[in-house]
Amino acid sequence: MSKGCVDKFPLLLDGRPAGELTVEREALYTWFDARCRLPGEGLWCAWAVGREGSLRLGVLEPAGQEAAIRRRFSMRMTEPLGRLLRGEVRPAAEEDREAWQAAPDPESRFHSPWLRKRLRGISGALVRTEADRLSLALPYDSEKSFPLPTLFCFASIRSINGGRYAVFVFDGEERPVFP
Repeated sequence: MSKGCVDKFPLLLDGRPAGELTVEREALYTWFDARCRLPGEGLWCAWAVGREGSLRLGVLEPAGQEAAIRRRFSMRMTEPLGRLLRGEVRPAAEEDREAWQAAPDPESRFHSPWLRKRLRGISGALVRTEADRLSLALPYDSEKSFPLPTLFCFASIRSINGGRYAVFVFDGEERPVFP
């Protein structure tokens, strides 16, 4: 595998430099390596921010007084960003509070007969959209059956507004995306 172009961008927290985002293109993939000093208590997420949108890289992993994450994404995931401008560090809890909307009839958000059938009658669902992605959060209780069990490997269990949810992300063609 041949190595591609390596670019460096500032990793900002509240508009101030907090670390560095290194981006390396390799064939049809892009590696993101975010490193910064820990901004404080709690969970923090790294984001790649472009002219056309942003991409959540994931939760920064603490190591002493610093935190880091290294993730690889396909061109299909990175193209919607447009030209990359910077990285950002955001509190994970803040991310969960913003942009989620109640979806009393989550099946109406989809065209796929398979998804519509499986989502019919589910209560307490939340949705949010970002770029060409639709995130669907279904209430999760480890004592009950898993929502959308066929897609369990595409779910991430998260806390949103104090509740536990299985979060699924779908692309513009209603295909599930790995978290």
